[in-house]
Amino acid sequence: MSGTVQKFMPASNPETAPFWEACRQQRLLIQHCSHCGHYQFYPRSLCVSCMQPNPDWYQASGRGNVKSWTIVRTPVSPAYADMTPFVIALIQLDEGPTMMSQIHDCDVTSLQSGMRVKVIFEDWSGQVTMPVFMPAGADSS
Repeated sequence: MSGTVQKFMPASNPETAPFWEACRQQRLLIQHCSHCGHYQFYPRSLCVSCMQPNPDWYQASGRGNVKSWTIVRTPVSPAYADMTPFVIALIQLDEGPTMMSQIHDCDVTSLQSGMRVKVIFEDWSGQVTMPVFMPAGADSS
């Protein structure tokens, strides 16, 4: 066993595999129900609005607003020590669903509720690419 502590890695399963594969391709997918029109994240086998099975996959804009956040100043393990301080935020995507993610390239003191952000992708391993966000800047609406 290696003495190096690793980051926690998300596990892929049949419901989430399309999401993780799209992230490796630098695309953000969420689910969309063709029956009722509901968008949802995180991936599930049923629409949470109308319970129809097998929601479709939809390529999201990757843009949204910060709803809430916390600044992590103490790492949960040595694997995260070089990242602190970092921001964990709830991001409301323009399509409606809320997802939790990190915000990169942002002065932690400049965060604001409603701040516009856009997705970028960070390789955590050869198999895992994480969607993270950064301030959208002047190019967003």
